[in-house]
Amino acid sequence: MIEIDTELCKGCGVCIAFCPKHVLEASDRMNKRGSYPPVAARPDDCIRCLNCELLCPDLAIVIVDGEGE
Repeated sequence: MIEIDTELCKGCGVCIAFCPKHVLEASDRMNKRGSYPPVAARPDDCIRCLNCELLCPDLAIVIVDGEGE
């Protein structure tokens, strides 16, 4: 599961650019910082490569193991 802290995000788009499966897209909703954070448009396509989590300069994305939920 992809967890995105939309208020931490500055909308740089790094996560969107480096997702090999195009899971993330820019939101159409602005956050309090005036940015458009990503949304997981296709979460079922996520291969858990962790690119988004590792490359996010704001630490706004976390990939959570869905086991036990």
